[in-house]
Amino acid sequence: MGKARKRTYCGPSRLTLARIGAAALLAACSGPQSTQQQRDELAKSLIEQKKTTPDGTSTATTTDGYKQDLAKRISQVNFTSVYVERPQALLRSVIVVKYVVDRDGNLVKSEILRSNRDKQAEASALGSLKNTAPFPKPPEALLQHGRIELSESWLFNNDGRFQLRSVALAQMGE
Repeated sequence: MGKARKRTYCGPSRLTLARIGAAALLAACSGPQSTQQQRDELAKSLIEQKKTTPDGTSTATTTDGYKQDLAKRISQVNFTSVYVERPQALLRSVIVVKYVVDRDGNLVKSEILRSNRDKQAEASALGSLKNTAPFPKPPEALLQHGRIELSESWLFNNDGRFQLRSVALAQMGE
């Protein structure tokens, strides 16, 4: 009789791990859509992680500081749509959105100021903004008539992911 080969177990194969990863991804994708209440709870927890007073007011002292805080928050809430490395040299689209936040941190109004008519990018920019509200309350010193008006640029790569200009890395080639 031939020699019996001793088999040793070295853990799951790469193929097995790939299958497990694919199954987990499919399970995550097939899960129910998040509810507004879940998004609000996430937003609230993010507000609490940021520098705010006990009543949820931002501690930013300038409009640019508040705008950067909101840009970071938009990026965190919409992390699956955010490009985290340097943006490509030639962007797919740049969408500029003007938006208004009231004294309670509610998104009152948003509109496209500049676009290359990329409807998908426009919808993504407006959707990410709306998905993030409510925001930290703006400091009273930054309010005019109980509101603060801001503009932000969404920088889209070819793959449809974005960065916000307020917190983006320098583009490749710069």
